[in-house]
Amino acid sequence: MIPLTADAEELAVLQWMSKLTTSLSGVRSMFSGLLGNCTVSDLQRAESWYTQLFARDPDRRPMDGLLEWHLGPGFGIQVWCEPQRSGHSTVVLEVSDLPEQAQRLVQLGIEHQGLQPGGGAQILQLVDPDGNRVVLSSVVA
Repeated sequence: MIPLTADAEELAVLQWMSKLTTSLSGVRSMFSGLLGNCTVSDLQRAESWYTQLFARDPDRRPMDGLLEWHLGPGFGIQVWCEPQRSGHSTVVLEVSDLPEQAQRLVQLGIEHQGLQPGGGAQILQLVDPDGNRVVLSSVVA
């Protein structure tokens, strides 16, 4: 397993997300949703991994080579098969019970290095089979 540490870019993203959430409260945004994207080389292998991560099958298969998980109103993750671009994505997802998710993922065989501090949050860094980073985050109260 590749050792992972939160780098400055990931910490900056977490801090930006926290500030954005605060600055948009009470303000109407022109955006109504967001689909993050992870680019992979083997869609079947990726589907298996992300199905374990999200504890369910994809919600949509909008076209050949594309899977979608809708994670809440207006947001989700797309997994797109494009081998020449695979393995260079990073997505950050906020979860409500990070320690519970960390334990669940270990039981499923998804390795990680445990909870780490990151930008006023706790984070759990995961790496999919292509090397994409999926960071689970939980704000520290």
